[in-house]
Amino acid sequence: MEISSNPDYVGIIRLTTSGIANKIGFSIDDIEDIKVAVSEACTNAIKHSDDEKFNITFNILDNGLDIEIKDNGSGYDIDSVPTPDLENPKENGLGLFIIQALMDEVSIESKDNKGTIIKMTKYLGVDL
Repeated sequence: MEISSNPDYVGIIRLTTSGIANKIGFSIDDIEDIKVAVSEACTNAIKHSDDEKFNITFNILDNGLDIEIKDNGSGYDIDSVPTPDLENPKENGLGLFIIQALMDEVSIESKDNKGTIIKMTKYLGVDL
């Protein structure tokens, strides 16, 4: 899906994600986790994209759900992102940490002037 980089559309993406995850058979708790992770990834795409849109792809697996969010931003050095200080959290900087905590697998690819892709997977029946 190609989505406008307007924060007002994150709610629509959350509803779409919820519907897909529900149809696959995820529990309410897992659906809420997936929705939060997707919201964080979309917020990053909106904040960092140099375009008026970004893409989200849902891939239904036999045992779960893959979600990929791609923006067309300037990219960044993934290794330079500091681990958040949970004792003294800041208002920003927790998004990737939250995504990694809620999803079973997360990978991030970012290239200069080519944007960022956040790939995340949630498996059915897997407790973190």
